[in-house]
Amino acid sequence: MARPRKFDEEWAVGAAMRAFWAEGYEATSTQDLCEATGLGRSSIYNTFKSKRDLFGQALRRYVEEMTGRQVEILEGPLPVREKIRTILVQVVDDECGERRGCLVVNASLELGHRDQDVAATLKSDYDRQVEAIRAAIESGKLDGDIPPDRDALALAHFVHATAGGLRIAARGGADRPALEAVVTTALSAF
Repeated sequence: MARPRKFDEEWAVGAAMRAFWAEGYEATSTQDLCEATGLGRSSIYNTFKSKRDLFGQALRRYVEEMTGRQVEILEGPLPVREKIRTILVQVVDDECGERRGCLVVNASLELGHRDQDVAATLKSDYDRQVEAIRAAIESGKLDGDIPPDRDALALAHFVHATAGGLRIAARGGADRPALEAVVTTALSAF
């Protein structure tokens, strides 16, 4: 008979998510995961089967939380330009604060090209984000906040790429004024 688990699996996934977010998949060892979660190796492997399985769960958790926050902003009452500005400024604030980057961007660069499951999670998240941005822009066009001749889907891809580009630029050394200039320039596309 199997012994009941004496830990909160959801909490452990969140702790692992933060460890992977800080160091990346390859650089996060099983020992790092043990330290982050407070679990022993056997508990990690019995519960999550592998480091890779735990990473998949952690990535999905991250996507649910972070994309959920963005969608909430995009579906909120602000005018569309303010919604986009809020999202991009949040990226700048994140990158000028803790500088952890984005687990999605990090996973895209590290694993997206060689792990089909990670690539599928990333693609699904990309599609969800772009669709939420597109819908907000379409709504802005109906409200008269965005010129009617603007291609909402192209702008949505542009906004998504700008957010990722801000994160990569920050990792490469861009400072707050440079990142804020990118946000200002991006908003002029509307």
